[in-house]
Amino acid sequence: MGAAEDKDASTQEPAGFLARWGRRKAEARAQVTAPPVIAPLPEEAVAVEPSPEPAPSYADVEALTPASDYARFMSQDVDSGVQRAAMKKLFFSDPHFNVMDGLDTYIDDYSLPDPLPLSTLRQLHQSKALGLFALVEEEQEKVAAQQDLTLRTPALTETPSILHDDDHADLRLQQDDAAGRPGPESGAGA
Repeated sequence: MGAAEDKDASTQEPAGFLARWGRRKAEARAQVTAPPVIAPLPEEAVAVEPSPEPAPSYADVEALTPASDYARFMSQDVDSGVQRAAMKKLFFSDPHFNVMDGLDTYIDDYSLPDPLPLSTLRQLHQSKALGLFALVEEEQEKVAAQQDLTLRTPALTETPSILHDDDHADLRLQQDDAAGRPGPESGAGA
């Protein structure tokens, strides 16, 4: 008799989590299949819709002042050229928007070259490798050599009139003959 009672219990309503879940799922399916009823709008409400005003044009941009309302120029149905013209008119006509704020770091014209000073340019390895200053350096060396020659040669008009004690032949420095002597590596004792 126990098995017959279990069959009767299974045909009635199963108990437990899965039974509740299956029942709720079936109820949700039944609710989704019925579409919601939408009441139609009255015809009078549809007919009262105001006529849209025409999109602004370039002529409207010319009539703008700083106190004008610019919101109608920013709607989606306005031509992008008209929008840009309106914003340009706003930002260039109102001095409030035409003030530099000091954060314009890159406002300078960087297409113009900033020449390097010649002293810095001469120190660059590229200028040495390209020989940019070779002619100038040769001319400077020639001038320096000519100045050295004029300083080294005594003038012919100068004659020694008085011999000083320093000019005595015995007091002059002699050559260092140690340079010609053999060192310890190549000396006689080695």
